[in-house]
Amino acid sequence: MAFFFGLLLGIVVGLAVIVGFVKCENVRSLRRSELAATVATFARMTVEDSRKILPPQYYPSWVVFSQRQKVTWLNNHLTKIWPYVNEAASELIKTSVEPVLEQYRPIILASLKFSKLTLGTVAPQFTGFSIIEDGGSGVTMEMEMQWDGNPSIILDIKTLVGVSLPVQVKNIGFTGIFRLIFKPLVDEFPGFGAVCFSLRQKKNLDFTLKVVGGDISTIPGLYEAIEGTIRDAVEDSITWPVRKVIPILPGDYSDLELKPMGVLGVKLVQAKELTNKDIIGKSDPYAELYIRPLRDRIKTSKTINNDLNPIWNEHFEFIVEDAYTQHLVVKIFDAEGLQSADLIGCARIDLCELQPGKVKDVWLNLVKDLEIQRDNKNRGQVHLELLYYPFGTENGFSNPFAPEYMTSLEKVLKSSAKGVEAPDDENTIAQKRKEVIVRGVLSVTVISAEDLPPADLMRGKADPYIVLTMKKTENKNKTRVVNDNLNPVWNQTFDFVVEDGLHDMLIVEVWDHDTFGKDYMGRCIMTLTRVILEGEVKDRFKLEAAKSGYLNLHLKWLPQPIYRDH
Repeated sequence: MAFFFGLLLGIVVGLAVIVGFVKCENVRSLRRSELAATVATFARMTVEDSRKILPPQYYPSWVVFSQRQKVTWLNNHLTKIWPYVNEAASELIKTSVEPVLEQYRPIILASLKFSKLTLGTVAPQFTGFSIIEDGGSGVTMEMEMQWDGNPSIILDIKTLVGVSLPVQVKNIGFTGIFRLIFKPLVDEFPGFGAVCFSLRQKKNLDFTLKVVGGDISTIPGLYEAIEGTIRDAVEDSITWPVRKVIPILPGDYSDLELKPMGVLGVKLVQAKELTNKDIIGKSDPYAELYIRPLRDRIKTSKTINNDLNPIWNEHFEFIVEDAYTQHLVVKIFDAEGLQSADLIGCARIDLCELQPGKVKDVWLNLVKDLEIQRDNKNRGQVHLELLYYPFGTENGFSNPFAPEYMTSLEKVLKSSAKGVEAPDDENTIAQKRKEVIVRGVLSVTVISAEDLPPADLMRGKADPYIVLTMKKTENKNKTRVVNDNLNPVWNQTFDFVVEDGLHDMLIVEVWDHDTFGKDYMGRCIMTLTRVILEGEVKDRFKLEAAKSGYLNLHLKWLPQPIYRDH
């Protein structure tokens, strides 16, 4: 009996071991299959996929995702052939840049030309390159270059009083990214019809100027004028989106040439909390705005005297050649009369952040230098409204670039034509521009305020009321006083007849009522752009020049447009 029991137990245990072993092998096989599928999936992943899965801070130190490849072979060959490249490149630079130097010649000079130009014996070094495919129609190559050369460049300068000065350009240091576009791709040798080149990004350009046998500082302002001219020449002659097209095979390559792609309308609204540059009194701020830093492309605002919170409300327009890579730069200066202006701060916004046909309202922090992003000092803020329209855009407002050549916002409101060819440049716009007077009634309901700062420190309360002012006409209305309340409710409505809605502003100020006077608590400043476009706006607005506080406002616009030439 015991024998049979032992035999039965052995069979059961043996079967259990066999079943367990089979299941274990099946699990291991399944895991190996899943691991193989996972490995195959990772093999198909792109760099962008990996960045979505794992943030950069978790990458091992040896993992580097870079699209730039080393080009040691190119540097070795360039060093060997540099004497021949130097001769050809020097002549090409001289003939290309000299007309641009003359174009931007300072008014204190009678002529500005090269008397000698050679690039020296040190070849530039390419630190990497990347390839960007253009949907099959072309190939774009970007090459990063560094050059600390020993060129021999002498400018022949003649002043208006007849003095001739040989000025040497020394200690040149340059770092930048060059872009080469091979387009269109064709079936015959060499595989592309034309190549165009441009300086995609100028990371660094340093140089010094020295008068041969003299001191350039003896003539006030000469150094700054020549330096600015050289930098303008570089910007205008080769920096993207400017590009040089070299045909390789016969054909029409006009699509590769620089051309306007759209117009950017900019409303410079205001600035606040600007750094004071004056020892006595306050700064006299004005703004310079540009997309390309060329003399005829830079726009300058009026100067607001003795004010660190200036209100400009000025409109400017800029031609855009490449909305994907270009950006708008704003620089705020303190006017110093006959002396050179003092920079308060600057800011930049990339045009690729803008949605075509939509107004973008932004506050930009001012910094000391756009190339140095470690500036944490508070230099103030600038308030802009931006509206970008590509040429030929059609939307709910139809084509904004009708032949009336108005401002961008005016075109949106006025245009009814479609498919009209865009103007070629800003001069055409300025010559044919018409003014649109957008009349209407602005209805403002002051609903309430929240978290107002206490004006009476003894009681920790305030007796607030609101004053509403239209800036151009100075028409005013004010609400009732709400006693002992930091979260007052008014629900009062006021109507303003607006004669020029595109260029007017609504100023909403909060005051504390006192028996013997009144105390200023803060304000909100807003253009009428948004309410004109949308018809009705109900929003919560942060109180400016105050430690805390919000205003809840409801705005409505009843348009009565009248159009006229000027």
